[in-house]
Amino acid sequence: MSTKEHYTQYSAEDRLKLIEESLNIVYSGEDAVMAYKEIISLINTYKQKITSEPYYLTQKDVILITYGDQVFQQNETPLRVLSNFLDNYVQDVINTVHILPFYPYSSDDGFSVVDYKGVCPLKGSWKDIGKINKNHRIMFDGVINHMSQLSDWFNRFLADDPEFDQFFVDTDPSSDLSNVIRPRTSPLLTEFIDDGDKIRNIWTTFGADQVDLNYANYKVLLQVLDVLLFYVEKGASLIRLDAIAFIWKEMGTPCVHLQQTHELIQLMREVIHAVAPEVIIITETNVPHDENISYFGSGNDEAQMVYNFALPPLLAFAILQSDTKKLANWTKGLALPSDRVCFFNFTASHDGVGVRAVNEILSAKEMGFLLKKTVEHGGLVSYRAIGDEEKLPYELNCSYIDLLTHPDDGDNERVKRMMLSQAVVLAMPGIPGIYFHSLVGSRSYHEAVRKTRINRTINRDRLNFDILKELLEEECGLEHIIYKRYKHILSIRINESAFNPFNKFEVLDFGNKAFAIKRHAENENDTIWAIFNFCGYEVQITLPDECGEHLVDIITHAKSNGKKLTLDAYQFVWLKKIIR
Repeated sequence: MSTKEHYTQYSAEDRLKLIEESLNIVYSGEDAVMAYKEIISLINTYKQKITSEPYYLTQKDVILITYGDQVFQQNETPLRVLSNFLDNYVQDVINTVHILPFYPYSSDDGFSVVDYKGVCPLKGSWKDIGKINKNHRIMFDGVINHMSQLSDWFNRFLADDPEFDQFFVDTDPSSDLSNVIRPRTSPLLTEFIDDGDKIRNIWTTFGADQVDLNYANYKVLLQVLDVLLFYVEKGASLIRLDAIAFIWKEMGTPCVHLQQTHELIQLMREVIHAVAPEVIIITETNVPHDENISYFGSGNDEAQMVYNFALPPLLAFAILQSDTKKLANWTKGLALPSDRVCFFNFTASHDGVGVRAVNEILSAKEMGFLLKKTVEHGGLVSYRAIGDEEKLPYELNCSYIDLLTHPDDGDNERVKRMMLSQAVVLAMPGIPGIYFHSLVGSRSYHEAVRKTRINRTINRDRLNFDILKELLEEECGLEHIIYKRYKHILSIRINESAFNPFNKFEVLDFGNKAFAIKRHAENENDTIWAIFNFCGYEVQITLPDECGEHLVDIITHAKSNGKKLTLDAYQFVWLKKIIR
């Protein structure tokens, strides 16, 4: 199978027609006409600023997820320190970096943006972003469901500036909001006093400091499109649409996954692609799996990548239970609407391990087991509101390595379980995303939670670069071992065509103690059988006839002859045929 384009080659005329059609669905006639006129002007303006070059996703694409100030050093801007880390420690195996919101912000470690077009001065400057972009492609965050209450946009809204009239969702508190799906337990509406001493009840999906934008006003859309195109101008190769499922509000509905939301994503995609068709749109929607993958659209009109939210909890559950049945059955059912889209596979992130995606995959008892293990391993559980009183688990807060192991376990056990989980992610169909703390084997940062009283900070520790360098060079240390093994596996993955994100795959049945996935390649001789032992003792499996008699594990270079394969506790192999 040849490399697939991850975008559709529409003509300029067809693309403009699609934009116009989406506008006519979302807005009334006059607003749609005005919006279309302004969008054409935006496209023409940015076309003169941006040079577009074709780019195609392959197995060489690996994304590191990190904060702009993830590593720090005295007398140096954090973004410059991050650039040094990327160049000196991962450039040979990781070609892309997702820098979590680096804009000026007021809370939530960047996700309450004060100024969409600025760089937080405590992290660095646009010059620093440009330096990173010289050697790495960059994913920018489009935090466009909400912004900070301290933003100029919101202050001008409260000041009754006509330019920002109806920029935010001002709602009558007596309205029936009982159908609204909530990702938090905090109040949906927050009171603000405007400059005329009038109380404004503003929609705040994610908390009081994050005021939701009102896309029913087409002028909001125009401002946001300008921001997204500005990101492309500044070097964004990928744009992550944060919490995008919630952007359209309509009374009497759940206010999530509405038709207008999907139309707006399609519109944003076409506007961006009218200027730079190689830019990848990735949606972040921590919702049940079937709802999550709806953001692929037809496979040609919405996100090119979708966060594979079900993978992290299912992978952890399989390791903790020593049972791969749920993981295997779910993986067998993975389907994509076209060969132009793929999953973004990950285990850990700045947010923790979301569990909404597996609400209909794990039973209540199985979910209870996962929550119990999280707490036993020193982690925390965050909840979301259902109605006025009921709460349901939303995410697990801990480092992924600690989720998989008990505090009393030794580092040898930690390494085995952690690397097993990461090797599965690297073998799955799609593009892998690696959280910085997973790459260097970080443990849960309990002190942060004691200081902030925010569960998510348990996996958001900032690291002194000088200390980190020492840890990565200490041969017997956990951080060194994880980092070195991770890099070794990555160095193999990026050179194997079978791991092309668009290639076909099969899940093989070797019983509930093992998980196996066959990754097809255009050249049959490059096919890989990735096989994983999910239990703490030796297992033996019988390989299918198609594997042939002579195989080599491309990770260890160990040769295997015959049909029987023995795997030690938590061992994994990537097998290829030996060509004689």
